[in-house]
Amino acid sequence: MGEIFEISAFMLVIATIAFAPLAYFIYVYTKKGDSPFGDFEHPTHGHSVIDDLAEKAKEKLTH
Repeated sequence: MGEIFEISAFMLVIATIAFAPLAYFIYVYTKKGDSPFGDFEHPTHGHSVIDDLAEKAKEKLTH
């Protein structure tokens, strides 16, 4: 039974180390209030059908 706790603790440490850079990345950009990836829209390209479907799905889920 002790081996299970040791393995679980080891996995928790590894997961913490693995996801620390992602957590820091999210923290920095939410603290600044910026968008971490900038604006994806290209000025010469319009929305695609998939973009429209995703927006509709997002609206239905949030309302």
